[in-house]
Amino acid sequence: MAHPVIKAVLLIGAVGLSACTNPDRFGSGSDSYGAGGAGAGAGVTPGSASDPSSPAYFQAAVGDRILFPVDQSGLTPEARATLDGQANWLSTNTAYNATIEGHADEQGTREYNLALGARRANAVQEYLMSRGVAGTRLKTVSYGKERPIEICSEEACYAQNRRAVTVLQAGLGS
Repeated sequence: MAHPVIKAVLLIGAVGLSACTNPDRFGSGSDSYGAGGAGAGAGVTPGSASDPSSPAYFQAAVGDRILFPVDQSGLTPEARATLDGQANWLSTNTAYNATIEGHADEQGTREYNLALGARRANAVQEYLMSRGVAGTRLKTVSYGKERPIEICSEEACYAQNRRAVTVLQAGLGS
C-alpha cells in the first residue's frame, strides 16, 4: 500500500527540483540583467554574493565586521583594511546607509562594556567618515556584552565578541 505514496512523494520531489534548476524559470529568455550572456552582468545573480552592489557581497567579500584587542577601541591595521573596503563599497552604493554596532566580550560590568562598545562603534564611524562616507548615512549603537556571537569562557570566544559590525539598510534617505 505504501508503494504508491512513495512514488507520489518522489514525483513531487523531482518536479520541485527540476523547477529549481531551470535558469529560465521566470521566462525572461536571457541571462542575468537581460544581457544574453554578454557584458559585465553576465553570470551575476542580482542580490547574491557575486553581485558587487548587494549586501551579500558586502558581507562576504568586503567584510561586515572588525575585531578589537582586549579593552581597546583603537583600530588595528587589519581593521583599517576592512574599513577601507567598506568605505569604498558605501561610496559606490549610495542607496545604502549603515548602523555600526559596537560589541564587547563578557568580561567586565554591563556599564563598562556598553561604553566600550560605544567607543568601538564611534571609532569605526569616524574612520568611515574620514574615508568620505557622509556622517548622515551612518549611525552607531552599542550592545556591550549583550549580543555575543560566541559563548564560552575562553579567549577564542572572547576575541570574536570584541567587534564592530556594519549593518546595511537600503532605501533610507540621508
